[in-house]
Amino acid sequence: MVAWVNSKTWSDRFIPEIKRILGEHLIEVPEADEDTHHNTDLITLCLPAEVRIACRVRKFEYLQKYGSEFTLRCSRPSRRLTEMDKLLDGWGDYLFYGFADAEETALAAWLIGDLEVFRRWHKQYRATHQRWPGYLKRNPDGSSHFTAFGIHDVDPKFIVARKMADIAALN
Repeated sequence: MVAWVNSKTWSDRFIPEIKRILGEHLIEVPEADEDTHHNTDLITLCLPAEVRIACRVRKFEYLQKYGSEFTLRCSRPSRRLTEMDKLLDGWGDYLFYGFADAEETALAAWLIGDLEVFRRWHKQYRATHQRWPGYLKRNPDGSSHFTAFGIHDVDPKFIVARKMADIAALN
């Protein structure tokens, strides 16, 4: 539990920037008659009254090697529910997945993914290939396992918005 608290505290420093990015991509200016007739200057692109967004930020050191994938925790020795369990049970509308910059003060790269698209893709992949998509990775501290997904392997509609890092500039 201490490791989770430390990790959560570290990643929470990026919440203001994540909120700004999500606002830029999930809120728009509506057509003119919306304001005239419905008192609406901004409108979200999301239909549900509540939109649930899972956020994950990885350290800069992983960006060069893993910048073209995202991971979801899929098992724990404690058998507690994982990100993957909750996602496949229908929880979460979007995934924000980012990498910190070298100074750990901002985000160097990120993506916003539509989890409903991901769920449909995941289900179809399992039915077609008779196995789960992605590949399993063990957390070095033994605390959990993750499934890694190549960004280019999932349904392209999964990506709502993305900022890619200039990998060559990172060297």
